[in-house]
Amino acid sequence: MIDNIHGDIAKHSKTLMFREPFYGLFLIGLNKELSDSVATACVAKDGINTKLVVSPKFWETLGDGCKVAVLKHELLHIAFKHLQMFDEYEDKTLLNVAADLEINQYIQDEYKDKTWDGLEIDKAPWAELKLPVKAGTRKYYELIKKEAEQNPDGDVAKFLDAAKAANGDGEPREITLGDGTKVTVKASHEFWKQYENMDEAEKKLMEKQIEHQLKDTANQVQKQRGHIPGELKELIDSLYVSEEAVIDWRAYLRRFNGMASKVFTKKTRRKPNKRFYGNPALKIKQRKNTLVAIDTSGSVSNDDLREFLSEIHHIYKTGTEITVIECDAQIGNVYEYKGQFSDDYKASGRGGTSYEPVLDYLWEHKDRFQNLIYLTDGECSVSTIPCKPTLWVHCSGRSINEDLPGAKVQIKS
Repeated sequence: MIDNIHGDIAKHSKTLMFREPFYGLFLIGLNKELSDSVATACVAKDGINTKLVVSPKFWETLGDGCKVAVLKHELLHIAFKHLQMFDEYEDKTLLNVAADLEINQYIQDEYKDKTWDGLEIDKAPWAELKLPVKAGTRKYYELIKKEAEQNPDGDVAKFLDAAKAANGDGEPREITLGDGTKVTVKASHEFWKQYENMDEAEKKLMEKQIEHQLKDTANQVQKQRGHIPGELKELIDSLYVSEEAVIDWRAYLRRFNGMASKVFTKKTRRKPNKRFYGNPALKIKQRKNTLVAIDTSGSVSNDDLREFLSEIHHIYKTGTEITVIECDAQIGNVYEYKGQFSDDYKASGRGGTSYEPVLDYLWEHKDRFQNLIYLTDGECSVSTIPCKPTLWVHCSGRSINEDLPGAKVQIKS
């Protein structure tokens, strides 16, 4: 009997760290919990994070190599976003099977000692289907479902029925396949059902948190001259691609490029210095300064906020100096935007809506800003007339409020 299971998990986590640094570092960031309420091991909801839940009795049955395999198996479920798939599929048990068949192909055979009993596409009852290698959870779901429907008395259908029964009460089921082989079917991924009861906003937050953890882990690995696993490289690369701007910000801002609020000089040797021969001349440049307001009222969703942040970044890339002002019914944060994306961005406010505080701020600082860009859902009216050229940018999920003073556009999804 293992006296300190948490310590034993930490020991095998270190093994994973040495052999596959990405997965080892990713595992460090997860909370771990021991619980008799699960039959084996699974990942579960932990606020907007995920945690690893392990059955102590199950852990003690595993060999050292298999313990590493189980840890990597659960990490792959998170990285492949299998939790986010849960409410997309009618048959949850079949989804569990398809997900396991996918990720177990990315676990090295050297980890799979005699205590390993994970599902494999080349083992019964799946071998008879001749499933394509590394084809993905969705493909396996479709192929297995088709087989179960066409052969309701076959081995695949028999396995799925046993798995549903085991998931129902947590007790394993033993079945006999057509060739006489006996297979024990255990409950799988008991805690995934928590995800089904989450609202859309919480699901989005959880997904963004997982993406943040993947990016953070990738950054750490690359700093240490490590490698991103091939099975995750395309996914992680996609996390660094910002969405295209939906508005030609350069053309819009050029219209207001008259007297800039900031003037600075730059030394250049491209033209002669008329006063001091041989020295660099001074080039006078004007820099635009734009006030960008974010509507942080409760009617603005997290998806809307992500659209707003993407547009702010594209405005910044035009060379414009940006002051961001967050406002619901009153002004929250005011800060200079320096080009950073924040995966854990939290908006101030989240109460009622009023545009007046921002317009009053613009009047008070009219010598500082050339124009105002207001990112909003448009769910409010205004009585104050802006003192600077103003563009009201409406989120994709709402209609344009034609009563707002100034130019108006809508983000297209």
